[in-house]
Amino acid sequence: MVKHVFDKNTINQYIRQRLTKNFIDILILLELTSAPLGGYDIINIFNRKFSLSISPGTVYSTLYSLERMGLIKGGGQRKRIYTLTRKGEEFVETVLSMRKNIELLMSKIFETKNLMNRAIQ
Repeated sequence: MVKHVFDKNTINQYIRQRLTKNFIDILILLELTSAPLGGYDIINIFNRKFSLSISPGTVYSTLYSLERMGLIKGGGQRKRIYTLTRKGEEFVETVLSMRKNIELLMSKIFETKNLMNRAIQ
């Protein structure tokens, strides 16, 4: 039996991957609120939490970008470990305070009535 390209699992994986990649910087910052982490640790967390394989290049380029922005700081002797800076903590607090706004935006994007009207037209 041939698997249809647009089955639920495929679409679910696509949306999960797209959202994760689009919000990778915020997701990394949120993970760093729990503990200092290395790039490899972050890759494993994404794999475990989201069932996604994120490339090391994607993770490390995001980490370097966050570090240049002053949101995280890397250090360590053998393995580079990243921690949130005060600026990073403030950024995360702001994002978390906007949770309701983000949820409202997502609900508007996926509002059933609008989707049904678009499909009919």
